[in-house]
Amino acid sequence: MTAHPPPGAGPVTPYDAVILAGGAARRLGGIDKPGALVGGRPLVVTVAAAVPGAGRLVVVGPPRPELPDAIAVREEPPGAGPVPALRAGLAEVTASWTLLLAADLPFVRPAHVAHLLTTAEAAGAAGAVLVDDAGKDQWLAGAWRTERLRRALRGYAGASLRGVLAPLAPVRVRLPAGDRPPWYDCDTTRDLAMARRRVDGRVDGGTMLEDWLDTVCRELGLDRDNMDRDLVLDLAKDVAHGVARPAAPLTAYLLGLAVGAGQPARDAAARITGLAAGWRQEG
Repeated sequence: MTAHPPPGAGPVTPYDAVILAGGAARRLGGIDKPGALVGGRPLVVTVAAAVPGAGRLVVVGPPRPELPDAIAVREEPPGAGPVPALRAGLAEVTASWTLLLAADLPFVRPAHVAHLLTTAEAAGAAGAVLVDDAGKDQWLAGAWRTERLRRALRGYAGASLRGVLAPLAPVRVRLPAGDRPPWYDCDTTRDLAMARRRVDGRVDGGTMLEDWLDTVCRELGLDRDNMDRDLVLDLAKDVAHGVARPAAPLTAYLLGLAVGAGQPARDAAARITGLAAGWRQEG
C-alpha cells in the first residue's frame, strides 16, 4: 500500500521523536556527520526542527550542545549499529507514536512528519515510511506506533532495521520529490556537497562540474567519494586571493601529493590556508 498525496501541515497526533545521530561516518572520512553544516546549520538541528511537536526529542549519539533540550542517550556499545541505537532511544519514549529519523536528512520538514503520522493513523497501520524515487523504503524516515516497535524489538536478534520494521507492514508514503526530496540523506562527501548546492540554489550550475569530476575519477580509477570537492575549491580560492591566481591550481596539486603521501586532507589544507593568509609578496 502506498500513499501518494503531498504533505499538508496541521495538527497531528502527539508523538516523541528519536533521531539516530551516532555511527562512524566512514564514507565521510569520519567527520561529525550530524554536525556538518548545510544551509548554515548542523544537519541534526535541521532534523530536530522537523519535529517541533515532539513531546520528547531523543538524540542517540554524543551530546549535542546545539540541542540543549534534547535527551541524549547512547547505544551499548557506542557505534553498535541502528538496532541497538533504536532500542536505546525507544527506552526514553513515552508517547504512543514515535518519529524515527536519521540525523542526516537536510530536506525533511514538519509537513513531511505530519503527513507520515496522519497517514499511518488513518490507515490503522503500525507505521508509515517514506519511499524514495527509486521505490526504496527509507527506514530512517518513518512514524511508528511505539508499542508495536517495542514488541518487534523484543523478539529480534538481527542487526538491520529492515529486519525489525518491514514485518510491521508500514504504509509506504511517496511524496513529490522536487529539488529537495525529504528522504535525501548525506552518506558521502558528494551527497553532502549536493545538499549544500541545492540549498544554495546552485544545482544546475554545478551539474557540468560534477559530471566532469565523475568522468575523471572513472578514467583514473579513483573513488569519487574520497574527494572533498568544497575543501579543494575553498583552498584554491584562499590561495588565489592570498598569493596569486597561478598558485591556486599548483597548490591544489601539492595538496594531492600530500594526501597521497598519507597526510589527512583537512589538516594539510588548513596548514596551507594558514600560510596563504599570512603570505606577503615582496617586490
